[in-house]
Amino acid sequence: MNNPFLLLNYEPAIENLGQEYYDIVEAAKFPQQKLRFRNDHLLPILGYSMESVKDDDFIEAFGLFESIRPLLALRYHGYQFGYYNSDLGDGRGFLYGQVRGNDGILYDFGTKGSGQTPYSRNGDGRLTLKGGVREVIASEALYAMGVNTSRCLSLIETGESLWRGDEPSPTRSSVMVRFSRSHIRFGTFERLHYLQRPDLIEKLLIHVIETYYPEIAKQKDAFVVFYAELVKRVAQLAAQWMAAGFCHGVLNTDNMSITGESFDYGPYAFIPTFNPNFTAAYFDSTGRYSYGNQPYICHLNLEMLQVPLSLVIPKDELANGLSQFETHYYQHYCSLMLKKLGLEESSDGVKLVQKTCDLLLETQIGYHECFNLLNREFNLDWFEDSANILKNIELTQAGIWQNWKDVYHYFLAQSTREKVKAQLDRNNLSNVPLRPLIESLWQDISEQDDWHQFNELIASFQKISGSIQEAIS
Repeated sequence: MNNPFLLLNYEPAIENLGQEYYDIVEAAKFPQQKLRFRNDHLLPILGYSMESVKDDDFIEAFGLFESIRPLLALRYHGYQFGYYNSDLGDGRGFLYGQVRGNDGILYDFGTKGSGQTPYSRNGDGRLTLKGGVREVIASEALYAMGVNTSRCLSLIETGESLWRGDEPSPTRSSVMVRFSRSHIRFGTFERLHYLQRPDLIEKLLIHVIETYYPEIAKQKDAFVVFYAELVKRVAQLAAQWMAAGFCHGVLNTDNMSITGESFDYGPYAFIPTFNPNFTAAYFDSTGRYSYGNQPYICHLNLEMLQVPLSLVIPKDELANGLSQFETHYYQHYCSLMLKKLGLEESSDGVKLVQKTCDLLLETQIGYHECFNLLNREFNLDWFEDSANILKNIELTQAGIWQNWKDVYHYFLAQSTREKVKAQLDRNNLSNVPLRPLIESLWQDISEQDDWHQFNELIASFQKISGSIQEAIS
């Protein structure tokens, strides 16, 4: 056995909790295994180089599932569009294994589309190839934009024809492997409350803190501190989505990670213009999970999580932790938006951020195009006179346009010129995957099996994220 993935030192972290938290399952057998994407940027975390891992190694481990570990379907419930659903759990994927990276962090390999489990209900346990392509694009784009997110390790086409109501059918099938901090969800705790098992809630909470929040594990009030830290992480994640112009689509509690990490996006979309009412999911008829509603929904999901946690944590302490959500959110959102404008944090920066949001809303200029214009057209003349800022761009709302330029000039005058350009470069993605771009590259794949546009897009994201990591290190 010389497959690097099979030689990894897998840790039985979830298994050690006991079978109250999962079911042991078997992967489906597929007629074909064709590697469509391998994330070589993740291999160094596992201690491997690109050259040391062959395509066949991905296929053997994540297509044929020649695993030396038990495969686990995790159990959870969740609030879906506001209604509690006790008929959930991993229905088309499982936890392949957990391994500690050379950074000391424990990571999950979680599959999607790998077959039926006890929680598949009437589903086939499969993932469409388009669904896999979309998740690879989202995760790599978000990572390049600095959003806390899971990523995709591999995508393998599996040769089956699937029928779906939301895609032209038959459509192609795939198995994706997600690389994330944890697949423990808010809904994992909600299920244990449903079963009235405070003992299992406490056991899981201890595991979560020791594994994912080790810096607080020895504190006397570790449970209380954990919830406050989770509130902070989720508030910051919501701010990251909003600044990135990303709409998750389906923020049910079973799609919320206990580590505050993006995953299970579903029918996500990046907003074309600044529209708080924009919805990503065609079935979200009420706009519950609209772009502008995301901070509120994240707050609400944290509030719902208090129900199971209150069996082991005092309610007043939980309320105190959640009370800091808005402060964490607005501070982080303001900081991120200023960086997109090329600026450092400022005590009165909220004024410019509000003016920017007003400009984007009133003019409906492309959200991402606006920031990319600043980056492409940046000129030192801007520091001299506000009239020089994007002087060739005319908007019908001339008054609000000039007012914004005056406020922006005020902040530019207090900034270091070289740092402004560096911030603009670092914090604005030039090729954001809006729906037309995704549909264009998918058309190439579906009609001609042409992956060039997809590969070039992912390479552009990874070039940016790689440059950022080098600058940080």
